[in-house]
Amino acid sequence: MGTIVDMKEIRFKEVVEAITELLEEPEQEEGMLVAIDGRSGSGKSYLADYLQKIFAARKVDTKIFHMDDFYLQNAQRTEERMAEPGGNVDYERFREEVLIPIFYGDTVKYRPFNCRLMDFDPEEMTEIRPGRLNIVEGSYSQHPYFGAPYALRIFMDIDSESQLENIRNRIGDDASRLEKFKTVWIPKEEAYFAAYKIEEQSDLVVSWS
Repeated sequence: MGTIVDMKEIRFKEVVEAITELLEEPEQEEGMLVAIDGRSGSGKSYLADYLQKIFAARKVDTKIFHMDDFYLQNAQRTEERMAEPGGNVDYERFREEVLIPIFYGDTVKYRPFNCRLMDFDPEEMTEIRPGRLNIVEGSYSQHPYFGAPYALRIFMDIDSESQLENIRNRIGDDASRLEKFKTVWIPKEEAYFAAYKIEEQSDLVVSWS
């Protein structure tokens, strides 16, 4: 009987090895930050969850922070802001409420953005104590507004056909939402990637295929 190959182990092997090496460096003693940026539908959250399981099994306290929790509220969506590359995420609030507390080893506290309400959920508060390894997952996680807080920057790539198929599988038979991805959100991501050379400046590029 042949050996069963776990494709995740192959696809993410380089990422796991890179993080393992960084964790062994003396200067990475506490609060190490890793960014997973990239295209919609490319598997950013999937990779974050996989890494959390891998390093938790190695007794490394691993926490995940999602950029999706920091989209703009309606009042912030001015024409000028929405025209800015990477401007449709509340990067100011993310820096203040996530990155700075992690830097100081403080508990991260914030109200996540709710897509149904297009605002914060008044009943919901997220509180996360930073771990030894902290993964920031989502498009815009490498926004230049943040400076250079990351020990490792990962870019998730995917071809356009697979991207739309994955998005369709995620949102179901919602034609209007899929069209919004095609005409608004994907073009905005691409503008951000191009303006700030996100893929080129990443340490590792992981392809969907």
